[in-house]
Amino acid sequence: MRKLGLSLLNIILFLSFAQAQVRTIDKIAAVVGSSIVLKSDIELQYAQYLVSGQQPNPSIKCYILQNQLTQKLLAQQAVIDSVQVKDDEVDGEVDRRMRSFIQRAGGQERLEQFLGRSIIQYKDEIRPDIKESLVAQRMRAKITEKVNVTPLDVKTYFEKIPKDSIPTYNKEVEVGEIVFAPKLNKEEKEAARQKAIDLRNRVKGGQDFATLARLYSQDPGSAQEGGDLGFFDRQQMAKEFTANAFKLKAGEISPVFETEFGFHFLQVIERRGEQVHARHILVIPSTTDASLERAHKTADSVYNAMLAVKKFDFSSAAAYYSDDKETKYNGGMLLNLENVQTRSTYIPTDKLDPQIALVVDTMKVGAISKPQLFTDAQTGKKSYKILYLKSVTDAHKANLGQDFAKLKEDATNEKLNRTIADWFDKRRKETYIKIDEEYQGCPPLKGWVSAETTAQAKTE
Repeated sequence: MRKLGLSLLNIILFLSFAQAQVRTIDKIAAVVGSSIVLKSDIELQYAQYLVSGQQPNPSIKCYILQNQLTQKLLAQQAVIDSVQVKDDEVDGEVDRRMRSFIQRAGGQERLEQFLGRSIIQYKDEIRPDIKESLVAQRMRAKITEKVNVTPLDVKTYFEKIPKDSIPTYNKEVEVGEIVFAPKLNKEEKEAARQKAIDLRNRVKGGQDFATLARLYSQDPGSAQEGGDLGFFDRQQMAKEFTANAFKLKAGEISPVFETEFGFHFLQVIERRGEQVHARHILVIPSTTDASLERAHKTADSVYNAMLAVKKFDFSSAAAYYSDDKETKYNGGMLLNLENVQTRSTYIPTDKLDPQIALVVDTMKVGAISKPQLFTDAQTGKKSYKILYLKSVTDAHKANLGQDFAKLKEDATNEKLNRTIADWFDKRRKETYIKIDEEYQGCPPLKGWVSAETTAQAKTE
């Protein structure tokens, strides 16, 4: 039987750390410039590390302190350079992390029990560190904003790689899809709409919203949190959701309404400027055999029309017919999810959806597949898809001709890391740094300990 939330071991460890923090007299773990890092800060972050489901590993505290030191050095420079973050950005990140903690702990009540404090109190405690972290991220981006990599840089980077260290790339494919999702008519949706109405009536009748959300809501991201969505603005939700959320006062419950995801009703918890904190219950209409058959007929019709054209335009067909928003505006092409920032369409075959890989393995380059039924592994939703195999690149050792984009990314990362490392080397030598003896043996802090000696020598 699968267990939700924390393992018993992690719960015990978390509680022991929380109690240890109360019993132990706090002390300064490190000083960097005008800022200090307390031992309790490190212990709290280590406890969060355990809450996130990681295995106990005390050496992680060394990396936590290293991160704290870099964060504070960046934040101090950010003050000089007037680099700031908005309060709503901080609130959004606080809420995102709390939703993750609550989900892993198995609910708000359990998390509060583990923490020994309310969620509101804990949010107030972690908010300054999260704000500093966001400021540091922005400062890091400012330091590297002028980093640029030319084709000559890529060539130089590649030529410096030792022959026996040149990477080997797995077989990759470019695959397009046209998705035909089953569309329900009004009658087929009615059962879901009525269920949402019944749940809303139960809430209006005095039953606990959070309990009903945990039992019946079909939103995997919020159900275990009692339907809590945290704070969001007008751009983050479906327009129907936003329209209902922003016209209600705190405590009010919306009517049942429909979005592309299903039938909802929501309750506003708090309004803060142009952000709303709300919770909701979602009921998703069940796919019917009739709706699947309609999708199949449409897919067959499009497939036959494409076969009738000698040089079909897959990109246009995907844009016109596909029901998948992620791919239809990308010419139907799937993106490498491990390399989203570069929007690469080259996907290693071992990273493909197994269902898609099975079909693609039988296809020739330039071919389209007959419509086939697919089931989403995460949501369980069914749809018919026409696949298009645009290209196949066999496994090979890296070379500039085939792999320029990948090598450029590697060269860029190398230059970014070097720029950041040079910046830190310079700042550490100019900044007063003091690290407690308890942490001076930490391997990740080697550069900081040597910088401590240099900085102190300058001040004497």
